[in-house]
Amino acid sequence: MTEKPVRVLVGKVGLDGHDRGAKVVAQALRDAGMEVIYTGLRQTPEQIVETALQEDVQVIGLSILSGAHMQLLPPLLEMLRERESHDIIVIVGGIIPKEDIVYLKENGVAEVFSPGSSTEQIVAFIKQKMGENQ
Repeated sequence: MTEKPVRVLVGKVGLDGHDRGAKVVAQALRDAGMEVIYTGLRQTPEQIVETALQEDVQVIGLSILSGAHMQLLPPLLEMLRERESHDIIVIVGGIIPKEDIVYLKENGVAEVFSPGSSTEQIVAFIKQKMGENQ
């Protein structure tokens, strides 16, 4: 019996139009054997949650460079809880102040990857979290 690959949704929420980093991460996750669904630019929190549920993902990876993380992530996390999908691991990449990282982690974000984080770190984190969840 072969192990099913980890399914990851990679998305860009809000009006941020920079997606190069998200595409690099998506490719690194694919190279690591994960199935990746890339939503493209300018998604709403509702669209991300709906796609994650439809695609039966275990991980949501969001890239936010616009500074709107405190407006976009709390509603997304709440929607996951309302849909009883709080077991989906949410990770975030972007320019996020340290004090906001603390708040986001306390409210359901598993990890925040700041500029300079490597794709290897992201892959290793997801694999480690998935190992904990099995």
